[in-house]
Amino acid sequence: MNQLRHFIGLMSGTSADAIDAALVGFESDGTAQLICTHTLELPADLKTSIIAAQTRADTTIRDVCEQDVALSLLYAAAVETLIEKANVPASKIEAIGNHGQTLLHAPEADHPFTLQIGDNHRLAELLGITVVGDFRRRDIAAGGQGAPLVPAFHRTLVSQTETAAFLNVGGIANVSVIAPDRVSGFDTGPGNTLSDAWIRKHQQQAFDAGGAWASTGAVNESLLERMLADPYFSRPAPKSTGQDYFNLTWLENLEVEKLAPIDVQRTLVELTARSASDALTASGCERVYLCGGGRHNDLLTERLGSLVAPAVVADTSTLGIDADFMEAVAFAWLAKQCLDRASGNVPAVTGAASERVLGVIYPRAD
Repeated sequence: MNQLRHFIGLMSGTSADAIDAALVGFESDGTAQLICTHTLELPADLKTSIIAAQTRADTTIRDVCEQDVALSLLYAAAVETLIEKANVPASKIEAIGNHGQTLLHAPEADHPFTLQIGDNHRLAELLGITVVGDFRRRDIAAGGQGAPLVPAFHRTLVSQTETAAFLNVGGIANVSVIAPDRVSGFDTGPGNTLSDAWIRKHQQQAFDAGGAWASTGAVNESLLERMLADPYFSRPAPKSTGQDYFNLTWLENLEVEKLAPIDVQRTLVELTARSASDALTASGCERVYLCGGGRHNDLLTERLGSLVAPAVVADTSTLGIDADFMEAVAFAWLAKQCLDRASGNVPAVTGAASERVLGVIYPRAD
């Protein structure tokens, strides 16, 4: 009988709204089975401090250290609830793959770097489970962008007999293209991060549920043109970005305060749809699989469907992976790859010199 290997993946994205935890069983051929999931919302004060660390220069090292510990406690709580729900003992979990919380991502800096926090030493101690973390820095050390890393996992989900694409819309949107002769991928630009920040400022809401507020506005074509003129959108892949670049300061530099807030919100949705669909259309994909929190924005999914037609748009649940937990599942897979000393990156995607085993292992205490 095929014995599953159990791993847990943890993901907290650039939006800093919640921790997604996924318990995944891997068959001997590498096929992933999503067994159980859990989402733990971040406390409002921690979310506020994380966003400040991503976007403001007055954050102190002490602030970051306190966030590092606070996140590890929440990661541990998420895992404890997950394994209780699944009724799987901790001793059955080979490892936890923890992406961590990105504060800064600067692969184009003079000294390229990326910073994810969430104390993995403490997490291993609290749970008695081996943790694998710090996935991105090895790829950067090898000359890559350190992101996106999920295309390597996406490649395992589809046959390469047609050109299929995965579009993940989190705080930042990223695309993976799986074709018969190639695998490619990059961050297309802002996903939810700008629209979330704008509605927080003007409506005191965490996000625009279903795109309802944006739906009552109108696209400001002049603003959209100025947004798309940002050099990031025309830069060739490999490329990646983060909330430290696409944030309220970036938006306010476009003189949006002179415009109706509701029209700015509508234009931000169009920016996400247009920048993502441009990448998808250029890839020649026949099918697009959506995942990430942005797929719950009805206006965004409607615009994407129109812009990428005749490509078929589907939810990744059709592949057996809950679209809200795709990245958590991917980091469970990356943990397995690390323990197996197998590569976790796609050099054509990240720009790394070659394939690398990604991640640092934090062993459980015996």
